[in-house]
Amino acid sequence: MNGLRLPVLTTTLLLLMSPVGWAQSPSSQKSETKPSTTSTTMDDASKWTSKQWNAAKAKWSKEKVKWAACEKQAKAKKLSGRENWQFHYDCMTK
Repeated sequence: MNGLRLPVLTTTLLLLMSPVGWAQSPSSQKSETKPSTTSTTMDDASKWTSKQWNAAKAKWSKEKVKWAACEKQAKAKKLSGRENWQFHYDCMTK
């Protein structure tokens, strides 16, 4: 039994360290390439914190033409609060 322990342990370690064992599926690779305003991808801006919203807003407002168009649309729809956040997220990321 002792003679079998080392080869089994070695094989297990090699499999764990193998790049094939750590390969990502294509769907997980897609999610990493989405534009994001935070360290994690969050498509539901209505659940963001104020800090996350302010960071996104600061970044997006640099795109003056697009931001102005989104602002105009949001005001026309009379959006406010988190509903406004979600609209701006959708508008700025399309």
